Formats: sequence, C-alpha cells, structure tokens
Amino acid sequence: MSDFKFEITEHLGVLSESAKGWTKELNKVSFNDRPAKYDLREWDSNHEKMSKGVTLNDEEMEILSKILKDRGI
Repeated sequence: MSDFKFEITEHLGVLSESAKGWTKELNKVSFNDRPAKYDLREWDSNHEKMSKGVTLNDEEMEILSKILKDRGI
C-alpha cells in the first residue's frame, strides 16, 4: 500500500475546538502531491491525525460562498 501524504499549504481559520482538543479548521490542503483544495475537517493538536472531512475545489468554494452570501449567512 502506498503512503498517504498531506500538507497544509494555507491555514485559513479555526471554527471550533472540542473538549478533547481537536479543532475544526478550514485550510488549503494538498493530498498526495496534488494541487491544494479547500478542506474542512477536525485535526488533532499536532496536525498529525484528522477526521473525515469535505474538500472543495476553487469553483465549488466560490459557489458555496455565493450560496451563503445569498442567504445572508
């Protein structure tokens, strides 16, 4: 099995922190040397372990941003 690699290329912000110290974050993350995507998930304090999350490319993030803005969020 090949190695799974990831790199947080840009930290955009923390949304919340759990009682166990994991933080829900929005970052730009490159997985397996691919172009970085917007990524929303929980991370441990060392950014070594992660939960399941959602990744969005630039176009998807623009659409999501427009949806939220149109709804006044």
